[in-house]
Amino acid sequence: MSTVEEKSTLKREYYHLIINGEKVESSNGATIETYNPATGELIAKVAKASKEDAERAVLAAREAFDHGKWSKYPVSRRSQVLNKIAAIMRSRFNELVELEILDTGKSLSAAQGQVHQAIEDFEFYAAAIVGHRGVVNNLPGQFHNYTEKEAVGVCAQIIPWNYPLMMAAWKVAPAIAVGCSVVVKPASLTPLTAIILGEICLEAGVPAGVVNIVPGSGAEVGNYLVEHEKVDKVAFTGSTPIGKDIMKKASDTLKRVTLELGGKSPNLVFEDADIDAAVDGSLYGIFYNSGQSCEARSRLYIQESIYDAFMEKFVAKAKQIKLGDPFSKETHMGAIIDQAQVDVIDGYVQSAREEGATILVGGNVANVDGFEKGFWYEPTVIADVTQNMKVVQEEIFGPVVVVSKFKDEKEAIQLANDTEFGLGSAVWSKDGARATRVANAIQAGIVMVNCPFSAMPGTPFGGYKQSGFGRELCIETLDLYTETKSIISYYGNRPLNPLGL
Repeated sequence: MSTVEEKSTLKREYYHLIINGEKVESSNGATIETYNPATGELIAKVAKASKEDAERAVLAAREAFDHGKWSKYPVSRRSQVLNKIAAIMRSRFNELVELEILDTGKSLSAAQGQVHQAIEDFEFYAAAIVGHRGVVNNLPGQFHNYTEKEAVGVCAQIIPWNYPLMMAAWKVAPAIAVGCSVVVKPASLTPLTAIILGEICLEAGVPAGVVNIVPGSGAEVGNYLVEHEKVDKVAFTGSTPIGKDIMKKASDTLKRVTLELGGKSPNLVFEDADIDAAVDGSLYGIFYNSGQSCEARSRLYIQESIYDAFMEKFVAKAKQIKLGDPFSKETHMGAIIDQAQVDVIDGYVQSAREEGATILVGGNVANVDGFEKGFWYEPTVIADVTQNMKVVQEEIFGPVVVVSKFKDEKEAIQLANDTEFGLGSAVWSKDGARATRVANAIQAGIVMVNCPFSAMPGTPFGGYKQSGFGRELCIETLDLYTETKSIISYYGNRPLNPLGL
């Protein structure tokens, strides 16, 4: 064991667990090898947590919450620490961006935007927590009622591989802002920046045991945390099937659960839209982060009167998307996370071919010069689809968009809602009344009107239907990490005798 000390992440070949304020080895000596998806090259080895390590982390978090100082700090002091976390992250911005690119294969612009938002998340919650308080309620008679907001306790936070640092910030920042302790399980494929975030939290003054980082398998460590009786809440971002399983397992101990799950988001382009803006926004909506986004707008519906004009521009620009060196400013789209995901994406595309759809752009595993050992897939546009096709109904999680026509507003809404998911959606129209009507009718937690951006600090992010429940990235998230205690007092000058004895 050794205390956490700042080092240059890019010179490391090995990363430890962080438990109770210390960098530690896994109890059984097991390691995870993490690879650069763009090149297939080994980046580093990471200590792989076991159930025993998860147990140590939970007990450390429990001790820190029950007997430590963090949850008892004045709000202003916790706010100062969150701001310091953000300041340290900002001072190490280039380092975090580089490490995120190496670990995920995403493009430079994507990584820069996501690290910026991770920093802003801590700044946002540093401010938001100051105004997070209970209320005073008016009661009849000589009674007084007020509420207190109290941290829920120990939180297990399970992070996906597509946005490793940003998703960690979405969960860690509000939890520690209210005074919770956390055990973070990063994805095994992309654990590096979450480990660095844990070290930065300690450097900024978060007490030992409040933030613990235990990369390991979901089947072993993730399930152990979900089922642990000393864990009070689980926050999970990932696939819908795993989310359902977590919900079942958490029910045995009645844990509070937040689930941000899969999506198959519709993108509606009406005949009065600014076509150029809609084309550019629709390209971003599906090909950003190589399509590996839960709210990727992967179903594109275009009003039939402008279908040909729109598609001519959309297809031409889709063909211009450049794959290549993730560190190059000229690269539009980075790598796919691993070979298994490439196979999943290609399987969906082949199923579309077999069902009679037309591949307008892409449709193949990509061969990128200089990056032949990496994992790549071409930006893909599929037309002539029907609503019952797999590529229309199931989440692909890759750079694949399916395109259809619609006649009118009623049909557009019907097509948009014809899915088991309800996370994101987009509407393109210059008619403000129409945009408002359609936005209100879409069954999704997020509606983007004439813009392609789905998440900014302060904007609630979460889904309807099988896209999960709970909202992250907003002030309301603080309520997900707190209990509301109601306190009723009597201030009359005569003793109460409700039984009349």
